[in-house]
Amino acid sequence: MDSLSAALEQMKVNGGIEEEEELRTHLDTLLRALEENTEVREPCIQAGFVSALVPLLETSDQELLLHTGRAIGRICFDNSSQQEALVQCGVIPRLVGIMKQFPENDVLVNVCLLALCNLADLDSAREALIEMHVAEVLTVQLRRAPNAERRHIILEVLGALGESDSLKLQFVDSEVPEALSEMIRGLQAGTDPPDLCSVKIASSLIVSLLLGDEAMQKCFGNGSATVYQDILSWLQSPNTQLQLSGALAIANFARNDGNCIQMVDSGVVSQILDLLERHVDDGDVSVQHAALSALRNLAIPAVNKVRMLQDGVSERIRKLLRSDMPPVQFKLLGTLRMMVDGQEEAASVLGQDEALLSRVMQWCDARDHAGVRGEANRLLAALIRHSRAPEVVKAVTRAEGVQHLISMAMNEHVIMQNEALVALAIASTIDIDAVEEPFMSAGLLSTLQQMLEDPVAAVEVKFSTVGLVCSLANSVELRSQMEALALRETLGKLSNHGNTKLASQADTALTILAETS
Repeated sequence: MDSLSAALEQMKVNGGIEEEEELRTHLDTLLRALEENTEVREPCIQAGFVSALVPLLETSDQELLLHTGRAIGRICFDNSSQQEALVQCGVIPRLVGIMKQFPENDVLVNVCLLALCNLADLDSAREALIEMHVAEVLTVQLRRAPNAERRHIILEVLGALGESDSLKLQFVDSEVPEALSEMIRGLQAGTDPPDLCSVKIASSLIVSLLLGDEAMQKCFGNGSATVYQDILSWLQSPNTQLQLSGALAIANFARNDGNCIQMVDSGVVSQILDLLERHVDDGDVSVQHAALSALRNLAIPAVNKVRMLQDGVSERIRKLLRSDMPPVQFKLLGTLRMMVDGQEEAASVLGQDEALLSRVMQWCDARDHAGVRGEANRLLAALIRHSRAPEVVKAVTRAEGVQHLISMAMNEHVIMQNEALVALAIASTIDIDAVEEPFMSAGLLSTLQQMLEDPVAAVEVKFSTVGLVCSLANSVELRSQMEALALRETLGKLSNHGNTKLASQADTALTILAETS
């Protein structure tokens, strides 16, 4: 420590250009000490080495910069307080400046990149890096990266910084996605593990950058941008990681109607379906999940639903019904539900598909996966709500789906309760004879009365429940049960409810019951 203290004093007192050779000698002493004994770090910090070293980054002597950068890196590695102190001392502008000044000094650039990698998680460092337009420097270095090690350091820095929305946009403006895409094109045909690792990280980074709305639109470029075109090619790649990133990227692009319509018009749905079919049997679950997410997003605009149904999407994705993987089942159900939303014909066709209904009934009982169970019930309700077809009501009743809808009506989630209640009301209005027996067996009216009398039940749920009661009044048997349960008294209390819409609905129900008694 005596020699280190002497070196510190020398660096503090003689920081000029004329002492650079002597400074290098002292830095060598410091670096050797740090290599030989990690316990030296704390005394170095206490002695003020870091603040003494930072000014040395102003020199134009590349060898001295290299020694200084290494010393700073070793002292501050995995030390958040010293890293924060470094940022406050202005180290970020110097590190970026060095890479701009000496872009072809690979060893020196490497030291600067490693330093940025250690600092990139700090909010203060990210703010400084935004001001320094670090994206331009990183793009240059990514395009000239001589080996996998350099690529991985740059990719790690990009990954840490890419969490910032401001930097996402700066990255896109500085062509970081293009540089990543170029790198992928050059490496994807190889089999070298480090290269494949670079492809995986780079493609995941591009997907992450697309989470920013403005950044995503620039990468889409009305469907003609290079990055978007490259992503389309990933869907057909033999590389599973690129297939996954491609599907995730399409799902991200499909976050607004304009992009969705343009992609469907250009035929992207067929490419996604081809990808799905490659993974139906013993395929990659993540790819299937991502591809179904993309299809679901693409199906949100009404005009796309019609187009996708005409293209036979529902028939092709039904091949996945045999999947035993809950993540795939969950996304498949959600995609089918989106496909029938507002589409009477599609809901009618799917609602009469015995194989589909049989599988949906199994998933309605999926006790080990609440998400699958919930989506299965919601699809069942959607088939009735959007088809409003007697044939669908009969098919669902034959498949013993009515009990699942009754159970769904008691779900803890209001949106699911309402969907179930509306479906049951439609079913009873369309064909009361088909649903009367399962309603009676399940004790539906008793359940509905409990919901109406529940003091904490949501008003919208009570409103839908009263609507269902009105539909059930068409059945003599069910009206008789209503009398036995004194349901009129329950409705009478609701007619004085503070919510005028609910009170009016209760009055309507009382009128209907009076007319049919």
